[in-house]
Amino acid sequence: MELTLLGTGAPAGLPRPDCPCAACATALGADARAATSLLVDGALLLDLTPGTVFAAARAGRSLGDVRQVLLSHPHDGPPVEVPAGLPQPGRVPDGRESTLPTGHRVRAVALDAPGTGYAVTGPDGRRLLYLPPGGAPAGLEERADPYAMVLLDVVGRPDALARLREAGAVGPVTDVVAVHLDHDVPPGAESRRRLAAAGARAVPDGTTLEVGAGEDVPGVPRRTLVLGGARSGKSVEAERRLESFPEVLYVATGGTRGGDTEWAARVSAHRERRPGSWRTVETCDLVPLLEDDGPPLLVDCLSLWLTDAMDAVGAWDDAEWADGGERALRDRMRELTDAVRGTRRTVVAVSNEVGSGIVPATASGRRYRDELGRLNAVFARECEQVLLVVAGQAVVLRG
Repeated sequence: MELTLLGTGAPAGLPRPDCPCAACATALGADARAATSLLVDGALLLDLTPGTVFAAARAGRSLGDVRQVLLSHPHDGPPVEVPAGLPQPGRVPDGRESTLPTGHRVRAVALDAPGTGYAVTGPDGRRLLYLPPGGAPAGLEERADPYAMVLLDVVGRPDALARLREAGAVGPVTDVVAVHLDHDVPPGAESRRRLAAAGARAVPDGTTLEVGAGEDVPGVPRRTLVLGGARSGKSVEAERRLESFPEVLYVATGGTRGGDTEWAARVSAHRERRPGSWRTVETCDLVPLLEDDGPPLLVDCLSLWLTDAMDAVGAWDDAEWADGGERALRDRMRELTDAVRGTRRTVVAVSNEVGSGIVPATASGRRYRDELGRLNAVFARECEQVLLVVAGQAVVLRG
């Protein structure tokens, strides 16, 4: 089964008309996208949008053999004119299946938002799933066979991808292609980086893909370290990397700090932005979690783990530090990095980068700064990807 993406953008396109934002200003060339429209084997058109005929011609495709046109979501603005020779657009009722004379079967998938998703099975038996913008499947409690390809709003509804993964509809070799791309993420390298972290990719308008080829499915880094200064956006970046995965275990190393209202407000803000399916555990005992099998871990953060470890070995007292405290801390760091090296879980860890600022005024502050620098370095050595977040922008240091 062959799929041509006549458009891959949001309903308003990218750049949006008359939008002055930075993302729209840089959405040029291959990063400019018309509203999403898909042509399956020249016989099935999913979403008729303005300019579809010209988009097909630019892609070297004809719409002369289209036997069915299906709409997936309500369209704002004036009705789209149906080009001569094309069937009138329609919808398949939720749960119903339509069969084309070409042998393609199309089943309508119910969503949790206005619109309809379409599961298409080709004559060769390969299956793809197409979801409209802002929609996620409803009622996926039962395990499903993985699709060869899934096309959905990865940026706008990462939870939709998480639901599909949880139900087994997206597997390790499923080609996840992002469509309905809007100006929420700067195009180009930043967009590709964020999608790759979710195990997805985007392609330019006019691209033709073979469903089930699986050659370009991006691999998700298994171990990632996210560094950054205060309020740099490092925790948001770390959470974003796992929001399209179900059953994430959030490991908070900061404790409760009873009576500290400002700390409680910080913890509450973190909890509110996490997906509801994530679980939270408050502990600094990371080694057993890394050694166990289970869902992905998000550790926030290593700098607070280090504070706890230094408390435990008496690192703040010069005499205790010299009399075995330093050696004990090195042992704890080694145990942690050995566990990271051997873990089979997906791990995203957050840590502060404090070595680029003001030199601490106290000996204990300088000791903490130095030890955190060492911890970040040895932890990064065990990670496939390392990021530095500055002013909300992630710079890839490795991977």
